[in-house]
Amino acid sequence: MMTSRSSSRLLCRFSGICLLIKATFWLPTLQAEIVVREDADQIQIETPHLHAAIRKNGYVSGVAAGSFLDKKTGFRDVGFGLDIADWIMEPGSDEKYRDELSEDLVYRFGNPYHGARPKRCIEGPQICTKARQLDTRIIRGHGFVAVKLGFQYHKAAPGRNTGSKWTQTLVFLENQRYFISSHRIDARNESDAMFVRIDMPGHIKHQRGDTFSEIYLSYLGKQGRISSQQFIENFAPDKKFNYRRDLGLKPQRFIRAYHIRDPKSGAAGPWLAGMTLDPTAVHEAWCHQRGYVCLIEEFGGRPVKPGEVFGAAFVVGFFDSIGQMEKVYDKYRDFNRLSVDAQGWKLRRWK
Repeated sequence: MMTSRSSSRLLCRFSGICLLIKATFWLPTLQAEIVVREDADQIQIETPHLHAAIRKNGYVSGVAAGSFLDKKTGFRDVGFGLDIADWIMEPGSDEKYRDELSEDLVYRFGNPYHGARPKRCIEGPQICTKARQLDTRIIRGHGFVAVKLGFQYHKAAPGRNTGSKWTQTLVFLENQRYFISSHRIDARNESDAMFVRIDMPGHIKHQRGDTFSEIYLSYLGKQGRISSQQFIENFAPDKKFNYRRDLGLKPQRFIRAYHIRDPKSGAAGPWLAGMTLDPTAVHEAWCHQRGYVCLIEEFGGRPVKPGEVFGAAFVVGFFDSIGQMEKVYDKYRDFNRLSVDAQGWKLRRWK
């Protein structure tokens, strides 16, 4: 026969077990930490899904070549870096004053690597190869780590001002296989069609298509999936697969991606995509062969006055399918500005 005392003990034990079960059930899941390692040369970001390095000096801007690792598949980028920045430019020729320019501001056209369209540099140097060192700032927040990179252009064409400021923001998310980025220009010059040249997502190193099986260009519609065998022989950027906004194309999405494969075994890897979230921001985009697949993209190309600001926003990362890319694109579409502080990050639009 159970006494009141033994009954009370049993009730306490039972209640304790119930309380323990309840407490365990409602215990919040611990979030995986984003690890940041910084030294004099670079910043390394490690999330549960990605690893990336951002160079502070040397070949700079964006994510360093070969450092972007997809932990799900073990594959890496196969180019010279991702989301890499160059000059501030505009349409037109520099031939009349070319002898007054430093060699790194000269832009030669009418050749297989730049094509026939006249363009010229407003300000330089080319950030990736000539800036040598960038201002850097790390911002840590709940579920993300951001890196801000900055540089002030100190060369200009005759009659133009130096001092325009370039800012790149890269946000690495705790639970995603991609990062979100933006480029911003605080302009010191006037132009009828100022644009910035970048690599998006990045160039592709290969030997007869061994490192990738195909390329996807969303703006080419049904012809947007292109075999690597189309990139065996060199051709100029305006010969094939070229995008120009002034020709009236209005793509629903602006996605450029390559399907990675193991060069030794041929085993398929993930897609590596670069997405410009506002399709109307793109002035021109190349996809041509010049010893490697060159994926230059130019954003802007509209009138700008001194003191004005313009930019674009992007998603760069690994995906299992084109459908997965489109789903992520549609989540962030039409934004062209990225702001971030310790409280959080947000995609916006320039007014």
